[in-house]
Amino acid sequence: MSIGVDVGGTKCLGVLWSGSDVVAEVRRPTPVGAPTGSDGVLATIVSVVADLEAQAGDQTAPLPVGVGVPGLVTRDGVLRASPNLAAVADLRVGDILQERLERSVSVDNDATCAAIAEWRQGQGVGIDDLVVVTLGTGIGGGIICNGAVVRGSHGFAGEIGHMVVDPSGPQCPCGQRGCWERLASGSALQARADDVFGAGRMRGEDLALLAADGDQKARSIFIEFAHWVALGLANITNFLDPAVIVIGGGVARTAPLFLADVRQSFAAMLYAPNLRPQPRIEVAAWDERAGAVGAAHLPFLSDGGNSVNRHSSPTRSK
Repeated sequence: MSIGVDVGGTKCLGVLWSGSDVVAEVRRPTPVGAPTGSDGVLATIVSVVADLEAQAGDQTAPLPVGVGVPGLVTRDGVLRASPNLAAVADLRVGDILQERLERSVSVDNDATCAAIAEWRQGQGVGIDDLVVVTLGTGIGGGIICNGAVVRGSHGFAGEIGHMVVDPSGPQCPCGQRGCWERLASGSALQARADDVFGAGRMRGEDLALLAADGDQKARSIFIEFAHWVALGLANITNFLDPAVIVIGGGVARTAPLFLADVRQSFAAMLYAPNLRPQPRIEVAAWDERAGAVGAAHLPFLSDGGNSVNRHSSPTRSK
C-alpha cells in the first residue's frame, strides 16, 4: 500500500492505494493566502496522510507517501512557484514533509502525477507518447514521450496552462495576459458564468446542470469553452504529436457537455488534419483522482519515473 496526495487550487485529495485500486480517499479544502499560506498547505497534507494511514489499519512500517503539487517543482521537491497557490513559493515540500511525517516523501508536479497514473493504469496503457491535460482551477500538463516521463532540465516541463493563446485576453495570476488556463480552466468557466448570469449567482455545478437541460446561455458558455480547449490541444499536438491526449481534473466531470465540440474544433485547428493520424482525445480513466493515484506511484518509480513498467488497467472503484 501507499498514499498519494494531490494538492489543487481548491482541494487536497488523498488516496490510499492498494497497488491496483483506490481503497479509501480523503478530501480537504486547500488553505490559501494569509495567514495560513505554506504552513496551512503542509498541515493539510499531513492531516490527509494521517487520516488515510488510520484507515489502512495496523502496518509494520509507515506507508510510502507521494505528493503532487501545482506549479514549478524542482527535481529535489522544491515548489518554486504556483500561480494558483499565491502564498506559496520556494517551499521545500519534500524536506519539510519528510521531517513531519518521519519518512521519505516523493514530490512531483500534480499533472505529471496524473500522466503517470493514466500511463501505467489508465487511458495510456501501452502508449509511448501521450499528454495528460488537467482542467481544474488552472491547467496542468503531464507528458510521456518515447516511453519516458518528461520533466525538463529543471523539472518544470508541462506548464501548458501558461501558453499565451490570446495576448489581449484576461490577466493571469502568473503576470501574463491571455494564458490558456484563463480561457479553458474551471476558473475560466466560472468567470464566464459570472459574466453571463451575474457574479456569484451560478456555481460550476449549476452551470453544468443548466447546460445539460438545454439552457441556451449555459450551452453557449460550454461551446465557447470547447473552442479554447481545442485551441490549446491543437497547439500541443502540433508540438509533441502524441498518440493520446487525456483530459483530467475536476472539469472532466462535465466532459459530456463539451468533449464532442472539442473534438470537432480540434480537427479544424490542427495543422494538415487530413494528412496525419490524429490523437485520440479521451477523459481520464481515474477522473479527478488521477493526480493522487499517480502520486501514490511515485515512491516506487525508478530513475525519477523514467523507467516505469506499465501494467494493465484495473477495475476502478467509483
